[in-house]
Amino acid sequence: MKQLFIDAAWGEQTDRPPVWMMRQAGRYLPEYRELREDYSFLEAISTPEVAAEISLQPWERFRPDGVVMYSDILTVLEPLGFSYHLESGVGPVVENPVESPADTDRERGDVREELDYVGALLERLTAELGEQAAVLGFAGGPFTLGAYVCEGVSSRSFMEIRRLRAEHPEAFERLLRAFTDILVEYVTYQEESGADAIQLFDTYAGLLSPSDYREFLLPLHQEILEAVDVPTIVFVRNVSGNLELLADSGADVVALDWTVDIGEAREELADADVAIQGNLDPALLYGEPDTVRERTREVIDAADEGGHILNLGHGVDRNTPVENVEAFFEAAKNADDA
Repeated sequence: MKQLFIDAAWGEQTDRPPVWMMRQAGRYLPEYRELREDYSFLEAISTPEVAAEISLQPWERFRPDGVVMYSDILTVLEPLGFSYHLESGVGPVVENPVESPADTDRERGDVREELDYVGALLERLTAELGEQAAVLGFAGGPFTLGAYVCEGVSSRSFMEIRRLRAEHPEAFERLLRAFTDILVEYVTYQEESGADAIQLFDTYAGLLSPSDYREFLLPLHQEILEAVDVPTIVFVRNVSGNLELLADSGADVVALDWTVDIGEAREELADADVAIQGNLDPALLYGEPDTVRERTREVIDAADEGGHILNLGHGVDRNTPVENVEAFFEAAKNADDA
């Protein structure tokens, strides 16, 4: 339910945790794969009626408490003049990556004009769902977006942006500033278009040292997240032991990856006025349905109190059995009976 989600995001006590999944609308669903036969990925996300149908596919099956828009974090590359496409087996490929410090000096286009299909999608979802579920928008964070445009493709280390940080710190900061300015406008546009909550995915910011995160990225996260009045969620991988950095971001909810002990995270964040989200290991959804239910209940029990949104610790894998996704949602919906 929408109100259940909002209450938990504000840190209030709820009868059960609201539930949704990262990558909720996607390749593990047969109806998604069937629809995608007629549309490329970029066609699907930029055609509001198609993107709305895909966004609602998991709603029709599982009735999650949050319905996330079907889009991509790289859409905001467009207003900065970057072009990208998806290659099978490779992932996103930036066609005109940053090759010199001069390439970080970007002219900014009009977000509302160039990404109007995102606003149209959110309006459709809001009209369809009403009070039944929260409509969730999202955006990539400035470091993660910068990592993609510097590397050109996905990477484990994203060394190019880290090298830019060391060799050309002014260019590094200029690139992050360019993305931040776009993101402030983008999340504001999502709120205006009906998003009930917004998640900032700065997934690879964990590659920065804690001191670099605090110096270079924390003020930018604060600026982006403070631009809206709806609840905000921040997600960064591999920050175990440094969760207070995310609590300082201004987000209302700190999303935890599966490597974090959720009970210990509660203790670490005890003095911070934040809710938590997460954090079942997505790989556990390959187990038997009863095991999925059991491990999901363990996460719920470990979270212990109000201000918890149940999710995975990262996106659902494309080959995950649908019946196990259903078991995950069932465990959340029945948590108040346990």
